[in-house]
Amino acid sequence: MIGLFLGDTDFPEIVLKKIKKLKKKYFIIDFSKNNKFKKDKNSYRISIGQFGKIIKLIKKKKSNKVLFAGKIARPNLKSLRLDLKGIYYMPSVIKASKIGDAAIIKSIINILFNEEIKVISSIHFNPELSLKKGIYTKTKSNKNENNSIKKAINYFNKINNLDHVQALVVKDEKIIAIEGKQGTKNMLSRLKKNSKGILIKLPKNKQDLRMDLPTVGLQTIKDIKKYGLKGLVLKSKKNIFLNKDEVIRFADKNNIFIKVI
Repeated sequence: MIGLFLGDTDFPEIVLKKIKKLKKKYFIIDFSKNNKFKKDKNSYRISIGQFGKIIKLIKKKKSNKVLFAGKIARPNLKSLRLDLKGIYYMPSVIKASKIGDAAIIKSIINILFNEEIKVISSIHFNPELSLKKGIYTKTKSNKNENNSIKKAINYFNKINNLDHVQALVVKDEKIIAIEGKQGTKNMLSRLKKNSKGILIKLPKNKQDLRMDLPTVGLQTIKDIKKYGLKGLVLKSKKNIFLNKDEVIRFADKNNIFIKVI
């Protein structure tokens, strides 16, 4: 029995579909904003502050493994419902919330570890969603662009593993945009049109790779075209790549390179 902590975006639905295809027994703790899994008979809606209830459910289901998939929004601490374990554990979550979304999930993972519950990779059942090293498009990066990519890698290697930054744009060996808490799309919207930069989406140095992997899909590549970027760079086996065939076709049609390092 696998416990699924599911949030927003399309990724959780893809994970759930694969779990069903594999005929794995599962239950869902629905952390999405609008209770999107409420029609599933195995779904439960539990406040993130009710750790006692969450842990009791996991143990009742005789599950010692869970995975996180999708975006879990930062809880509204003022209206959060707490049980006894929630009161005990909540200070660590509140502290983490001041750092960023990744830190919140990391704090929950630590709480589950304390309760002898193992968290596995979000792509454990969907390894096909993560691209391996290589060039996936007809268009390739040139020498100047490769030097810019190296500049971006050096930056990622220096930032805190709980920082919210998972993406930046680099051009002519200069970083021209860095992702904020609002995400990649918001960062790109601040660029000038036809910026000719490169979007780099990498996991942070020492990031917990069981969750919060850099995710791209069709909308990402459309935004790359919209803001005149030349390419996309990801880290091998440390990404979630949705709608692969459709994305690559779009990239080829618009002379955009996709490189996995």
